[in-house]
Amino acid sequence: MNPIKQKIRSAIAAQAANLKEIAVYIGAHPELGHEEKLASARLSGELEKLGYEVERGTLGLATAFVAEYRSGKPGPTVALLAEYDALPDIGHACGHHLICTMALGAAAGLRAVLDETGGTVRVYGTPAEETKGAKVDMAAAGLFDSCDIALMAHPYHSYEKSGTSLAMDALQFEFHGKPAHAAANPELGINALDAVIQLFNSVNALRQQTPDHARIHGIITEGGKAPNIIPDYAVAQFYTRSANRDYTNELTRRVTACAEAAALATGCRLVTSNFEYSYDELRTNETLSDVFTANLIEAGIAPEAIRESKDHGSLDLGNVSLRCPAIHPFVQVVDQPYNLHTEEFRDAAQLDRAYDAMVFGATMLAFTAADVLTDPDLALRIRREFDRSVPGVRE
Repeated sequence: MNPIKQKIRSAIAAQAANLKEIAVYIGAHPELGHEEKLASARLSGELEKLGYEVERGTLGLATAFVAEYRSGKPGPTVALLAEYDALPDIGHACGHHLICTMALGAAAGLRAVLDETGGTVRVYGTPAEETKGAKVDMAAAGLFDSCDIALMAHPYHSYEKSGTSLAMDALQFEFHGKPAHAAANPELGINALDAVIQLFNSVNALRQQTPDHARIHGIITEGGKAPNIIPDYAVAQFYTRSANRDYTNELTRRVTACAEAAALATGCRLVTSNFEYSYDELRTNETLSDVFTANLIEAGIAPEAIRESKDHGSLDLGNVSLRCPAIHPFVQVVDQPYNLHTEEFRDAAQLDRAYDAMVFGATMLAFTAADVLTDPDLALRIRREFDRSVPGVRE
């Protein structure tokens, strides 16, 4: 192992007990998106102790932050992304308490060598990945445009290469009708629930004319108050998803047209809005991904144990990947095939085995960053791939 990586490993190992304690703390105090006061304060405070300059409340988001350490020497700028929001009811069932501490651990390791390697490391505290992800705001504001790479790793039940995600829109359709007694004078009413039902029927018909990578799924959040009253207000929420932003825009247009037709057919007034942020598709930088995979293998992970990538839904990291080269690999933290967003995964992700894997994941992130910091040719190849795969995005 080269001396730079040995210093990184030693620095992270020295922080291991502290990292585990922080992960336990955040895991035991789950906070919903944009409410992560405890997690944000703990993480930003630890970064200050490591010598990072911390800006809190980035872009006016109370629980967001950006921590930066500049070496004073020229070199690439590395972004480490920390997520720390929990899920309603089941807490940290997506392992964000491990994601954020992997970023913190990697920051500790890189801090130990950055004055030697040159370059800059930034840790972005990004609230609310599960809903209104702060990475969307940060990417739109250009906060990643000066970064040469962006790194994060997600806990999972196996190792998996960084792959793709689905672009997504979150649509809300509110239908306003007119109430009436459903038995005495139904002819006086305008049935908003009928409009929602028409919408679902139209969407179900639309699915036959969509490609395999498209997804449309929705629920009725409001459908009336009593069966003997014509519902004057009904609400449906849908996610539209596909492999890329262009087709997702088209899919959203077509689903919205279904809602407009349902309103016209029933005489309702329609109000359309977005109940969460839109996410773009993740475009993995394969050159950077190969570096992370090579570090896993060098660390002793068998190549056959590292799965090829697959789609895991939608990520606000997709928006970041259109602004700078980015990866989102998966690191094995549990030994059973528990799915994300389940109580089983949540519980297993708060055991010693998971915390040890978090320290390992932090080391792999830092090693990958170190490879880029110390190899100008590699940094150039990563940038060239990005320029080919994401042309004109930042212009």
